Amino acid sequence: MAKKFASQADLEDKKITFGRLADNAYAYTAEGDPNTGVVIGDDAVMVIDTQATPIMAADVIAKIRSVTDKPIRYVVLTHYHAVRVLGASAYKAEHIIASHDTYELIVERGEQDYKSEYERFPRLFRGGDSIPGLTWPTISFRGEMTLWLGRTEVKFLQLGRGHTKGDTVVWLPGEKVLFSGDLVECGATPYTGDAYLTDWPATLDRVAALGPKALVPGRGNALTTPETIKAGIEGTRAFITRMFESVKQGRSAGRDLNAIYRETYSALKPEFGDWVIFDHCLPFDVSRAYDEAGGIRDPRIWTAERDAEMWKSLEG
Repeated sequence: MAKKFASQADLEDKKITFGRLADNAYAYTAEGDPNTGVVIGDDAVMVIDTQATPIMAADVIAKIRSVTDKPIRYVVLTHYHAVRVLGASAYKAEHIIASHDTYELIVERGEQDYKSEYERFPRLFRGGDSIPGLTWPTISFRGEMTLWLGRTEVKFLQLGRGHTKGDTVVWLPGEKVLFSGDLVECGATPYTGDAYLTDWPATLDRVAALGPKALVPGRGNALTTPETIKAGIEGTRAFITRMFESVKQGRSAGRDLNAIYRETYSALKPEFGDWVIFDHCLPFDVSRAYDEAGGIRDPRIWTAERDAEMWKSLEG
């Protein structure tokens, strides 16, 4: 490969924040790295998205132990990408919860996704040899499911396709705290390589309609005011719609993928170029948008080999 993935140059450790959102809810964030949510019930703890490796998950566990000694019984996957889920074994949870659509994605492309993301994000996969294998749900659901952690009601909602076909938000209706996974980002570039770009804006409408008082995005700071929540949702919407529109216009004009990528990069760079992982994500984003604009409804599987070929073509 003539040029390495942009993310391979990102080797600097990030500052961790473990912030309280409600009496029983916390956000583990790290300057644009993947976020993890924590819900503490009467007699058990739930972890939402697990980090990339058991070694990285150990720091989440240490933060949990700073506020409670209750057992971690549940892990939730908001969707399936390796950087989100392969740390799951560290929690030794009794149950791993995901949508059935996410389960289907693991069956279809879990192994390829593992190898692909392992190559893209060397810092996040330090200690990758501690990963015992793919993360498999023990409980799956379709559409909606409710779980009670004692007196704390936790709802798992599929509000629509967006970042992947399996997207799940975790909603605490009593506290009005929402964990959105990568459906919403804050100051971080949405990754759309496995996305449904046509559907995503309507899904964001449903996210906003819940009326959260606090929202933990997939990447970026926890959002705890009406202004920041609105900015996170609308910023995500602005990026995906403008990026997709640029690609659709280029494809309609008969330009090839390389020309469309250069054009889209120039159009988005002034407004979004300082967002985390912009240079890394955009080639994958434009490639998926090009496919969807051409009638390929379901995302093609990314393999390490396809990653390298795409990057060489667009960034080499």
